[in-house]
Amino acid sequence: MTAFRSPEAFAAALAELTAPDDAAIAAARARQAQLTKPAGSLGRLEDVAVFLAAWQQRERPVLECARAVIFAGNHGVTAQGVSAFPASVTMQMVENFRRGGAAINALSTASGLELSVVPIALDRPTADFTQAPAMSEDDCLEALNLGARAVADRPDLIVVGEMGIGNSTAAAALCARSFGGPASAWTGPGTGLAAEGVARKIAVVEAAVRFHADAPATAFESLRRVGGREIAAIAGAVLHARRLRVPVVLDGFITGAAIAPLFAQNPRIVDHCIAGHRSAEPGHVRLLAAYGLEPLLTLGMRLGEGSGGALAVGIIRAALAAHQNMATFAEAQVAGAL
Repeated sequence: MTAFRSPEAFAAALAELTAPDDAAIAAARARQAQLTKPAGSLGRLEDVAVFLAAWQQRERPVLECARAVIFAGNHGVTAQGVSAFPASVTMQMVENFRRGGAAINALSTASGLELSVVPIALDRPTADFTQAPAMSEDDCLEALNLGARAVADRPDLIVVGEMGIGNSTAAAALCARSFGGPASAWTGPGTGLAAEGVARKIAVVEAAVRFHADAPATAFESLRRVGGREIAAIAGAVLHARRLRVPVVLDGFITGAAIAPLFAQNPRIVDHCIAGHRSAEPGHVRLLAAYGLEPLLTLGMRLGEGSGGALAVGIIRAALAAHQNMATFAEAQVAGAL
């Protein structure tokens, strides 16, 4: 399956986004109004149920097939000392995922998620994007289409996650290029850099933004110039999910940054997305504010791997359980609305 055959096809898909189903929204809200509780008393759980109804196009949404997909890629910019860990850790963690030993394995199991791990050309790191585009057009298209394939069978919901040493630098560069502002506003410690390391990382992001300043400001060009393979795959998954009306749970700063250039081109791209949590990475607060997304959880997490998104699925399941299983006033023979 090839969802995006060219940069132009990718741009066309981004321009022609599907809308939520108004009839399903109305039906879900009508059901909420009849459940045995005061109106609005379950707060955001009610909103989450209606959100899922809107994109699944049914009054009573389900999570029979919910999936976490972790995309992994390596970054040439790590040669500039932007991470506390060497690039070899990316492959080591992918093997840990495959053996079932990582946080995302435990949290996916706890939240009833099937887990898919998609390493992308780990033996070919992207170019150092302070000196050249991170990817060729063909490499970027390949990554976008790998992302699209992860949702091609239309799961009920997808959690997107990532693994890639150095990718918080790429995320900061994407945000700076997409939204503007100083690099320092988007750049944080990532995997645990001290102040000196953060300062070096800020300088790298500034250099990347300068180097690509005259390049086209399209979503595709931003992804291929200062993104990474796993980041482009997330963007492809989110965009193709929108085509198929599959709701998306974003994890932290990096998964959010993957759609920053898409948002800059069409802000409606976040309409089918839930922010699973607010990361401790400083730029994530700013990014969620730009998107107008309120996270379901704020637990001080900064692991990545899709871990915060997976954890949030437990909340989503609770919202759907209440929506699906509570009795109506008529069924419970309770007189009148509470």
